[in-house]
Amino acid sequence: MILHVDLDAFFPSVEVREHPELKGKPVIVGADPKEGTGRGVVSSASYEARKSGVRSAMPISRAWKLCPEGVYLRPHFDLYTEASRAIMQILRSHADKFEQAGIDEAYLDISNQVNDFDEAAEFAKKLMEEVLDKERLTCSVGVAPNKMLAKIGSDFEKPYGLTVIREEDAEKFLAPLNVRKIPGVGPKTEERLQDLNIVIIGDLAATDPDQLARLFGSWGPMIHNFIFQGIISEKSSIVLSLYCIITLYF
Repeated sequence: MILHVDLDAFFPSVEVREHPELKGKPVIVGADPKEGTGRGVVSSASYEARKSGVRSAMPISRAWKLCPEGVYLRPHFDLYTEASRAIMQILRSHADKFEQAGIDEAYLDISNQVNDFDEAAEFAKKLMEEVLDKERLTCSVGVAPNKMLAKIGSDFEKPYGLTVIREEDAEKFLAPLNVRKIPGVGPKTEERLQDLNIVIIGDLAATDPDQLARLFGSWGPMIHNFIFQGIISEKSSIVLSLYCIITLYF
């Protein structure tokens, strides 16, 4: 039983917590926009800003054009680091095994504390409530039999969402999702998959592994195996994520 806990719009959420008057406003943390002429990128955007199309890593000048009414803030990493430390301490205290995956996300193995997915879901709910109560920040959680599925689940119903992916339901759950939902699959790999008319994960599952092998080499069948079976071993999931990242960005 693996949980992936992902803090919701972490940087902007911390800013809103510290400055309640910002609640409900489009908050964008990143470079100085300088009224549309600034350089640099968006570090993170609140969900209100995302409704205007603002996204992380977007040029700040583009964000300004999409959301000129936004509240633009430079990052306060000291605040984010302290908030992260407090939340990770909460999460760590409840896990059999704990792995922090970034300033705003972590994996928890709770296999020794629950008997089934229903109990795991209740466990996750209480964890979400504890984080909100103690730190006044929300998180989303994915519950699944391995890390990769749990990560996909935590992103499914943000913000403050809980998604449970049982092993027997994994294939049906994954099929309609865009291939970009696979951790590590970015725009370049997505483009290469679209050349094969592979848009959703269901398309990937239906693709001949030999085609994937020609596109990705020996890793193609591993990607197919993950989708077709719904889950893969923990070691394979880590290797696959690393492969996707290397393929996409280098």
